[in-house]
Amino acid sequence: MFTIPEQFSVASKTNFEAQLAMITALTNQTFESVEKFVDLNLNVAKASLEESNAAAKQFLAVKDPQEWLALAAAQAQPNAEKALAYSRHLASIASGVQAEFSKAAEAQIAETSRKVLELVEEVTKNAPAGSENAIALVKSAIGNANAGYEQLTKTTKQAVEAMETNLNNAVGQFAQQVPKAAARAAKK
Repeated sequence: MFTIPEQFSVASKTNFEAQLAMITALTNQTFESVEKFVDLNLNVAKASLEESNAAAKQFLAVKDPQEWLALAAAQAQPNAEKALAYSRHLASIASGVQAEFSKAAEAQIAETSRKVLELVEEVTKNAPAGSENAIALVKSAIGNANAGYEQLTKTTKQAVEAMETNLNNAVGQFAQQVPKAAARAAKK
């Protein structure tokens, strides 16, 4: 049977190790996400450079202003669609990171709460008589903290879902307007 200081020491060490593991996992996830972001930007830059070179050659071959306007209008929609695809891919990366961070935080908090409750239960077995009210107060505080965290998590998820919905709606509206603008430009 452990003494109370030994129990707290073991619990502190276990908690520290768990936090270190979570930080390591989140750091690895961050690096993977940064790598995806860099890859995306390198691919976009490379494709953009190639497309700009081809477009410049096409514009240099233009003979009159009408042909130039038609070529410019033809370029508008594909470029807008590429910008939309880029923003969607970027949002996908960000959403994935947010989901991984949330999942890791939820798991860490659940595990820490479980361990704290186990420690409190173990300590209460050796608690002196008359400390029942203090123990009940500690258990109540832990329960209230967990309930508060659950509410915060729920609210945060709702806010993220609303933000994603708004972003998707904005992208959709922009995507609908691009062909109309290209058609208007082609008519001029």
